[in-house]
Amino acid sequence: MTSSEFDQTAGDYPPPPAAKPWYRRTPVIIGAIVAVLVAAYLILAAVMGDRVPQGTKVAGVDVGGMTSSEADAALHQAFDSRLAEPLKVTMGDKDGELVPADAGLGVDIDATVKKLTGFTLDPRMVFAHFVGGATIDPRLAIDDEKLSSTLTAIGDSLATAPVDANVVFTDGKAEITVPKAGTKLDVEAASSTVRDNFLSASESIDLPTTAIEPEIGADQLDAVKRDIIDPLTAGPVTVSVGDIKVELAVPELTALASVDMVGNKLTLDSDALKELVIEKSPELGSSGKDAQIIMEGGKPVVVPSQPGRALNSDDLTAKVTTAAQSTEKTANVELTEAEAEFTTEDANKLGVKEIIGEFDTPLTADRVRTKNLIVGSKIISNTLIKPGETFSLLNALGPVTYERGFVDSGVVESGFATKALGGGLSQLSTTTFNAAFFGGMDLVEFRQHTRYFSRYPEGREATLWGPSLDMKWKNPTNYGVLVDAYVADNRVHVRLWSTKTFEVKSWTSPRRNLTSPQVVYNQRPDCKPEYGTTPGFTVDFGRERYKGGQLHDKKSWTWTYNAWPIVKCGKPE
Repeated sequence: MTSSEFDQTAGDYPPPPAAKPWYRRTPVIIGAIVAVLVAAYLILAAVMGDRVPQGTKVAGVDVGGMTSSEADAALHQAFDSRLAEPLKVTMGDKDGELVPADAGLGVDIDATVKKLTGFTLDPRMVFAHFVGGATIDPRLAIDDEKLSSTLTAIGDSLATAPVDANVVFTDGKAEITVPKAGTKLDVEAASSTVRDNFLSASESIDLPTTAIEPEIGADQLDAVKRDIIDPLTAGPVTVSVGDIKVELAVPELTALASVDMVGNKLTLDSDALKELVIEKSPELGSSGKDAQIIMEGGKPVVVPSQPGRALNSDDLTAKVTTAAQSTEKTANVELTEAEAEFTTEDANKLGVKEIIGEFDTPLTADRVRTKNLIVGSKIISNTLIKPGETFSLLNALGPVTYERGFVDSGVVESGFATKALGGGLSQLSTTTFNAAFFGGMDLVEFRQHTRYFSRYPEGREATLWGPSLDMKWKNPTNYGVLVDAYVADNRVHVRLWSTKTFEVKSWTSPRRNLTSPQVVYNQRPDCKPEYGTTPGFTVDFGRERYKGGQLHDKKSWTWTYNAWPIVKCGKPE
């Protein structure tokens, strides 16, 4: 090939391409850079993912820089103890406490740690590893039903009941209770408050409450003061019955008064008011006569009642109540025809018709002592004990005085024989006690002698020494019981008349634990020598009551008697 050919051939190739401008290569460069950064970011996120960012705190617990397992352990250590410790709560002015774990309050530590660690593309979490973390709230685990139940119980215990307005009277003056609202827990709001604060609270959590208004408030109190208290305490009321005037002082009226705060109504004790008026003016008492049941011809008879004129309780109460609330202060009252309080019909209904219990004991040779028994028997005879009432021998006898016919006779005092007014009445007590024992009465009070007297049943006897030692029994039946007591045939007799209700069986044990007399010295001027004629002993006795053929009850008693002493008068030799 000639040179010309070579040149020709060479001229056939295209010229080399021109270089691209730099701005056309920029997208590629940027893409490469982004790819590098993304790769670096992904590597960084993966590397940093198992650690909590520095400076991170969970509800005050520092977990910054920890691995997930370390953070888990730290949070358990902090929260487990915190959730188990009592948390103080306050409701008004009352304090209580709850244990968060028991109240359904908890922390989901696993979820909380996962939130802080693990692979994430969230730039906030990634860059937090370089710039430091923040304080975050943990994930909570709340049992709403359990929390509500716990708070309800706390609310019930710390609730304050409302105070109703009220008035009572003391010594003629009104003591007013001012109404006050109570408080109860707002459970729904309290649940939210506790949920938000149970982890962060350093002191007590104030629980929200709602007010409970009193049922009787200021309006009712104002009305009662205006319509009742002020006029009632303004001055006395005069009860006018014809020419008879009875003044009732404010303290007397208020002692009978009660106030219905809701109804704004004054109420006076009707029975007590009538008794007060009659006490102040006895001539205003009923002129009628009550029926009586008395022994006549050896059997009980009813002495008929007689009607008369008397105060009508309802009329008296209504008019005094009106006067007490008015400016007139006068109650004009009239006597009305009235039956006796205890009518013939009432007496007949008591069924006093047959002997239900009787007993008698022999007299001693001491005629002076017998006089006391005759006087005492006459006094207590015809005593009527209505259903549910209690017979007291001391009350039935009344004052034991010379003026009433009683005399000095033998008694045992401080272990020695001596004399005292009414000596011997213990025999009336024992005889009446045994009549009640076999009549089926409830034995309320009795005390045996300290030494045994052979004229009485062993153990089943009752001494009397007023006012400390009484003999009492109660009528448990639906019928009246009439006491019939008398002295005849050298014996003291007591019979109880009624309608038979109980069949009674009794028993007495043999004597046991016998003791011998002891020598004692009596230096009193009225000393009487004694010779220790009777030993001491212990005895049991009992009773069974049958009603309608069925055992009603049974009871036993035990008593120990001292031996009669050998009494020597004077100083010990």
